[in-house]
Amino acid sequence: MTFVDMHVDAYLSRIGFSGSPSRSLQVLRSVHTCHLLSVPFENLTVHSGGRVQLDPPHLYEKLVTLLSAQVKNQTTGFYGPPFDHLVVMVTLDGQRWLCDVGFGGPGFRTPLSLDTRGPQEQGHRVYRITEQRNDTSGMLFLEWQQEENRGEEGDWMEIYKFTMDPRRMEDYAEMCQFHQSSPCSFFFCKSLCTILTPEGRLTYIGRRLTTTTFPKEGSVLETSTRDLQDDEIPGVLKEKFGIGLKSPLIPKDEPMTPLPVIY
Repeated sequence: MTFVDMHVDAYLSRIGFSGSPSRSLQVLRSVHTCHLLSVPFENLTVHSGGRVQLDPPHLYEKLVTLLSAQVKNQTTGFYGPPFDHLVVMVTLDGQRWLCDVGFGGPGFRTPLSLDTRGPQEQGHRVYRITEQRNDTSGMLFLEWQQEENRGEEGDWMEIYKFTMDPRRMEDYAEMCQFHQSSPCSFFFCKSLCTILTPEGRLTYIGRRLTTTTFPKEGSVLETSTRDLQDDEIPGVLKEKFGIGLKSPLIPKDEPMTPLPVIY
């Protein structure tokens, strides 16, 4: 499938973008945010009898640079294998931007500059992209201060690491299968659906629904969780996330098995 075949208008309509799709940073930021507010990040196909496909026509040909990221497990402190996560780099007017609409909770709302190493604020959050001193591998690290912003001297936590080496979609095929079949994968062990909302984030995992309200001036972060019965879940997915499954979902929230290899 080529760019000529890509249904740009249908995609922009799906995510609620109503502006002119010009080649600009403003449009890139708007499309990035509209996608996060409209398209849930989920793995429900895996837990309802289906398989995720990476080849066209299941996915459009990518016209941006694909990069390979390795997500840091906040429990073990170790990273996932290479090609654990796909991120993209978009170049506009000679400046490079990191885009990622498929990560979930810690994800950033608008693209981050790849040409600066300083803090990049987004609402109540702050991110930065760093490189380790004296490291010649070209590895970059995406970091944040969780739901706080204490300035450059605050406590930074790594989200994932990546390089700028360009990749192709088929490079991710093995890890795509891993995440659908391995007890070492979060996505195999837990049925998940999460979406950014104007107020915060809504997240379904297993048999729980969590509502997060981001802090505004004078307020604090608020979360509330309610347990779900199995027969409630399809209705919640439809009402809250706009997802209707063709096959019954098997709710899952099992502990992960540690990876046998340390990255």
